[in-house]
Order: sequence, then structure tokens, then C-alpha cells
Amino acid sequence: MHNVVASASAPRFSGSCFEEMLETYAGLSCSLEASPIGPSRNFLWKADAWSDGIVTLATGEYHGAWQGRCPPDAPESLLIALPRSGAVATNLGLSTAEGVPGQMLLINSHEAERVAVTGETHLSDVLRVNWSVVAQAVSALLETPMNGSLELTPMVNLSAQPGILIGHLIETIAMGMRGNGPLLHSPIAMSHLTQTLADLLIGLIPHRFSARLDNKTPMIAPRCVRRAIDFMQANISQPITMQMVADAAGVSLRALEKGFHTFKHTTPAAYLRTMRLRAVRQDLLDPLNHQSISEVCLKWGFFHFGRFSATYRSVYGENPSATRFNAQIMAK
Repeated sequence: MHNVVASASAPRFSGSCFEEMLETYAGLSCSLEASPIGPSRNFLWKADAWSDGIVTLATGEYHGAWQGRCPPDAPESLLIALPRSGAVATNLGLSTAEGVPGQMLLINSHEAERVAVTGETHLSDVLRVNWSVVAQAVSALLETPMNGSLELTPMVNLSAQPGILIGHLIETIAMGMRGNGPLLHSPIAMSHLTQTLADLLIGLIPHRFSARLDNKTPMIAPRCVRRAIDFMQANISQPITMQMVADAAGVSLRALEKGFHTFKHTTPAAYLRTMRLRAVRQDLLDPLNHQSISEVCLKWGFFHFGRFSATYRSVYGENPSATRFNAQIMAK
């Protein structure tokens, strides 16, 4: 029988029955078709998962190897496996890709014939991202709907530059989701990080359309940038994506990026973050706003308070707490 693990930092569920592990994962919206590799009588497991409906973080510890796949009727998704010990291997047609500690494995859930989890003691995190997020990122950059397989390179070295960037972002997302963390209560931050992850994967990891992304990007007029900024301001409290901003401006995502670089010397995502940073300051300056500083940060999409404070201090020359304190003094 599985049980809740006492430690707050450890997975909540554990047991010694393989079938109960599958039932637990199904209850956590991580359904699997799986079976043990070898005898299952000594199989031990710990598991947990958290999700916002678009991104799911599953963490597991297994004493005993097993193999499986996502059910064929499950929504297509990108599985990003990060082994801490042991290995994760997948069959992709005639080839096999294996991820070990220090590597990341990228798996399309509808294309993988089999995923094997091995190691005397296996520890891993798996981030599952709805495939629609990845497909939209490709389509936005290509300026045409994505057709056919993406053929994303499955193995990524976490010590190489692309892997370092993507790995750090995934660790940030995992930290913010684990244990029902703050990211799950900040849809703005979650939307931004998810889109950034998809953009980094498509921009840095080789795939079937990589060569086409090097085509020259068309220039746009300043008025298109202004339309984009107006849309951002009107929807600043919503979890908008850069594709939504580009659509509102009437240009492609690539053209929007080029326009902001040319006319604003920044990216549209960075511009939106600056607008939200200003919104945080306005809330902190309002003596009638009784939300805590952390609540204000989450409201505007900043879930990592330490990093936010450093950014805020570099822009405004004072800590967020000083802004609030001075506003309260002035109001008296």
C-alpha cells in the first residue's frame, strides 16, 4: 500500500507494489502503460507530481528497473527527462537515445515506442510540456503551421552552452512547481517561463526546421511596435504570450522581435517584464494596498523573490521593502 512520505521535501507517495505506483501516477495526471524489467518483488518506489494543466513536473525514485510509454490516447507532449542517478533510454524508430546524469533527454510522447528507467537506484525529474506549446513556438518562428515531425535532437549535454541555459531554466521551473510551489499560483510567471523554455528549445537545439530559422527577418514599422506595447499595457495583468502580442500588432513573432530590437533595443518579453516591474512599484507605493510584498510579486509574475529584489534594487536604487516603508511614512 502506498503512503504519504513524511518529509516535506521528499515525494509524498511511496510503496513496494508496481501496480500501485501506476495508480498513483494516474491520480497525479501522469497515466502510464508500464511493466517491470525483471522480477518486481523487490521493487520500491517514491513519486510525486504537480501540474498547471500545461506543464507537469513528475519526480521519482525507483529501486528496480521498469519500462513504459504514455497511453496512445493521451495528449501529445514533450517529455524532458533529467536523470539524477541511473538512466532513461528511449527507442525512436531504429535508434535509441539514452540520458544519464549530466544529460537531458527530449522525448515526443507520441513518437517514443518505449521508455526504459534503469539503475540500481534511479532518481529523476521529468517535465512534461503540452506539445501545442512547442508547435506554436515553431509555427511562430517559421510563420507557417508546423507539419510533420519536429525531429528534435533527443540528447542534450547539460555542460555545453545550450544545455546550461535550458537546464537552468528547467531547474527554475521545477523549483517553482515542486511542493505546490509559487509558480503554480502565478499564471503570469508560469506562462512566461513556459514560452521561454519552448523558444530556447526551438532556437538552440537542432531539429528538422533549424536551417529555415536562419532566413532574413522582415523589418516592421514603429507603429507596429506601438500597437504591441498598447496591447501589453491593456493586458498587463493577464498571462499573455509573445505570439498573442505579435498577433495584436499584426506582424509575425520574428518581425516583432526584430522591431523591438531595432526601435527599443530590447526584446518584447523583456519590455513586458519592465512594465510589470513598474506595476509592482506602483502597488508598493499605494498606501491602500495591503498585500504583502511577496503577494504583489506573484500577482505580477515574479515568483523568485531574491532575484526580483536584486532586479528591483538595480532599477530603482532601493529594496522593495524600502519603497513600501517610505510610502507608508509619506501617507501619515
